[in-house]
Amino acid sequence: MNKQNENLNVKRHSLAHVLAAAIKELYPNTLMAIGPSVDNGFYYDFDFGDEKIGDDDLKKIEKKMIHILKQNIEFKRRVVNINDAIKKEKDAGQIYKVELLQDLKMKAKNSGEKLEIGYYSNGNFEDLCCGPHIKETKEIAKGSFKIVKIAGAYWKGDKKNKMLTRIYGYAFENKEELDDYLKKVKEAEARDHRKLGKELDLFCFSNLVGPGLPLFTPKGVVIKDELQKRVEEICREYGFEKVSTPHLAKIDLYELSGHAKKFGDELFHVKSHYKQDYVLKPVQCPHQTQIYASRPRSYRDLPIRYMESEKQYRDEKPGQISGLERVIAITVEDGHTFCTVDQVKDEVKNMVNIIKDFYTSLGMWDNHWVSLSVRDYDNPEKYIGEPEDWDKCEKMLEEVAQEMGLEAKRCEGEAALYGPKLDFMFRDSIGKEIQIPTVQLDFATPKRFNLIYTDQNNKEVNPVMVHRAILGSYERFMMLLIEHFAGAFPVWLSPVQVQIISVGESHREHCNDLALEFKNQDIRVEVDNNDETVGNKIRKATGQKVPYVLVIGDKEMNSKNLEVRNRGSKETRSIKKLDFIKEIKEKIKNK
Repeated sequence: MNKQNENLNVKRHSLAHVLAAAIKELYPNTLMAIGPSVDNGFYYDFDFGDEKIGDDDLKKIEKKMIHILKQNIEFKRRVVNINDAIKKEKDAGQIYKVELLQDLKMKAKNSGEKLEIGYYSNGNFEDLCCGPHIKETKEIAKGSFKIVKIAGAYWKGDKKNKMLTRIYGYAFENKEELDDYLKKVKEAEARDHRKLGKELDLFCFSNLVGPGLPLFTPKGVVIKDELQKRVEEICREYGFEKVSTPHLAKIDLYELSGHAKKFGDELFHVKSHYKQDYVLKPVQCPHQTQIYASRPRSYRDLPIRYMESEKQYRDEKPGQISGLERVIAITVEDGHTFCTVDQVKDEVKNMVNIIKDFYTSLGMWDNHWVSLSVRDYDNPEKYIGEPEDWDKCEKMLEEVAQEMGLEAKRCEGEAALYGPKLDFMFRDSIGKEIQIPTVQLDFATPKRFNLIYTDQNNKEVNPVMVHRAILGSYERFMMLLIEHFAGAFPVWLSPVQVQIISVGESHREHCNDLALEFKNQDIRVEVDNNDETVGNKIRKATGQKVPYVLVIGDKEMNSKNLEVRNRGSKETRSIKKLDFIKEIKEKIKNK
């Protein structure tokens, strides 16, 4: 973290402290929990008891914070013995602080440390805190923060604990930066994939089906199918072949791979009447190892490349499920290469090129950065495999990143269970960052499954497994696309590419005939023959963000040309039908 970000983080942390001070003035009986800084500001968790706090109270709380800041109070730190701190919080009835302190005392006891606790005060308010804080409240620029929302949050993130009230605030260096961020938030709300998904009729949810289980409509499936065709088209150029594996497997498969331990409670267990325990697959890699293992392999066969787009399942916490971003049934675009050590770097480079080709076709490649995600060296027990294999993998990925000019940032502790990886981070049109594509090296899994090939010396050798995801899960990727394009998809992805509108009943047959011509050219088209005004039909087509709209009346029926309204334009242009069809097909072809 650079110095500027550190300073902003300290200000945000200090504002969380000021928020707590304001709450204690307004609601003296409140129990305090925790209040950290976050990427865009800060929050604090409270237990208001029987007091009801709602969105209408936010302005009052913010006003009290401004009043505290205007007094230019100094932040003062003092150190207290942990036993004295526990007594202090018990006397005040602050049960959450007591629990935090007792946890710290237990850790100190186990490590043999003599623990002292920091408190920070500003004015009459004092809070348990490790700091740091700003020196004086005048360091917070006027208008640089805003209290924005209230939410529920389980104490310590555990649904078995009490639900607390979390109050969020945004905070930046100055009012200009805050105003700019608020504009982005407003734009993000307009682009929210949950809102647009419903308006554009792309997907839905059902209480009978269950949360986290999206149902894709015909229009949503068009987008999913087009994405799948595109990514498979690119992957085939690099030698990938399509495979298909079942949605479940014996638990033994995941115990051997290490995923049973890694995912734990996230696994869905399926009972058979015949006393066989199955698990819905949380990942596809172990299944694909068994295709490789199904027959003898020679070095001449390698590299072997498999790709698959299929469902995976994770038992996500209910509070974490959100739209398409976090779901239980995940349709994952996945690929694995089995190769020799000498082939690894070329395979990784191929996969990076696939990622580049795919994201270039969406106009997103120019706005990304790459993480070289390596292991947490202080906690090797989090991973499977041998240290020397990890060293070799990390070195190869670092060399690929340098040779391809990826300017990868080394991020410790971000590696996968079985090996290091290159993660590609993208920003959408409003600056929201998301990680989807990844390339991962894996020496461990082939050894665990005893995958082998016969080398030039007739010796049995374990292959290297290279994992890759180009668009990751279709659900999360569609969320990214919906919000990035605000629903106005490129022509090749648009569920409806041409909307034909009939002016009256006498024009319907001509509209239907024209639509059939487009369909015969593999152009997706809809006809609006409803008994509504033309203006209303055009507004509906505009709301659906259709790339091209044709209005057909007497004049258009008798013309050799089509009058085409492009998306985003109020004007029409005249073009010959064959030229228009050629134009659309060129856009589809060129992506």
